[in-house]
Amino acid sequence: MRCRRLLLLSSALFALLLAVLSRSDGAVLRPDPGSPAAGVSGPGAGESSLGPRRRLFVSGEVASTFLKRRSKRSTRGELAAEKRQRLSADERRKEYHEEQLNEWENYVEEEQDEQYERNREKVESWRQWHYDGLYPSYQYNRHVY
Repeated sequence: MRCRRLLLLSSALFALLLAVLSRSDGAVLRPDPGSPAAGVSGPGAGESSLGPRRRLFVSGEVASTFLKRRSKRSTRGELAAEKRQRLSADERRKEYHEEQLNEWENYVEEEQDEQYERNREKVESWRQWHYDGLYPSYQYNRHVY
């Protein structure tokens, strides 16, 4: 029951937020009939109805042409800078992976050394325990080819 109330309240708030935002002005102004872009010329034509908003926002046509210009490829220097950034990122990634590999190899080598040492100690202790003083066991005296 509590979840239903929470869901209902959140959906009501979301609907209210959408209603408020749909009535607000966007960042791009549509050209009105009195503006110079619509064909009416003269100083301040259309600016009286918009007031200070006209100085803050641009028309949709101007914004779209600006975005179209900015979407073209960058200059040669910017492309070179992007390439340098990619190369340096690749180099850092390579160094990181090499460092991780070296750490792993060192860890494996230490583990193998410790295992070898433990095994050697076990065999040595077994030999000392089972040695009767007369002769070494044939198992340790034979030659393996």
